[in-house]
Amino acid sequence: MDQLIDDLIRLAFAEDIGDGDHTTLSSIPATAVGKSRLIIKEDGVLGGVEMARKIFHTFDPGLKINVFIGDGMEVKKGDIAFTAEGKVRSLLQTERLVLNVMQRMSGIATTTRKYVKALEGTKTRVLDTRKTTPGMRMLEKEAVRIGGGVNHRIGLFDMILLKDNHVDFAGGIGKAIIRAKEYLREKGKDIKIEIEVRNLDELQEVLHTGGINRIMLDNFNVENTRKAVDMVGGRYELESSGGITFDTLRQYAETGVDYISVGALTHSVKSLDMSLKAVDN
Repeated sequence: MDQLIDDLIRLAFAEDIGDGDHTTLSSIPATAVGKSRLIIKEDGVLGGVEMARKIFHTFDPGLKINVFIGDGMEVKKGDIAFTAEGKVRSLLQTERLVLNVMQRMSGIATTTRKYVKALEGTKTRVLDTRKTTPGMRMLEKEAVRIGGGVNHRIGLFDMILLKDNHVDFAGGIGKAIIRAKEYLREKGKDIKIEIEVRNLDELQEVLHTGGINRIMLDNFNVENTRKAVDMVGGRYELESSGGITFDTLRQYAETGVDYISVGALTHSVKSLDMSLKAVDN
């Protein structure tokens, strides 16, 4: 996974700098040194500090980063999260990528923390989804963890999730589960199997077949979710998904499900406002 992040940083610099930051190169002497500080401009949860450190040091290992507020800490408008000191050319050329990453990650961490707090007192944990920005999934899922949420599968490779289309193309729930178990046995793989159900009849079929680890209740209302929890009786993990808003989150949690997956943690989040400004010497 570290390789994916390294590749993302290289691609982002190539996209932004191209054959050179001609504004900086034309206006700033190569020998000039200075300091910038990251200023928080609205309240939230900070995310991406360690990623910022990696971006700075990838571009210029000589930059000195002094962190005052770390990942996962709640911040307020006016807080200074860190300073970066070294060649001015390096500070200017890394500025936008650091801000893009930190604003996005902090926005996700802030939103996730809001959901986590809404679930306090229940056993339910909030999950992210694969509804992420292409290329930035590892950062966005890290931001969910920073905010106190739990990662669902990272991609298509670390869990079998039999969704409605898989079930329909496979010829039904029983066949889909049996094929998944046979596949794992043949490949010698040890990953979990989750299956999505659309109604209580499909849930009953899953319970009859068995052999899975988690059941996703897709677009169930609160009443049917409560019935599903009773039917399962703790035999398998239960995840609620689809059509759940922040306002209805607590109602679903109080039915006793283990997880609620929320695409909105990553697919439509507002970035947290912040800026990197030069420090006057």
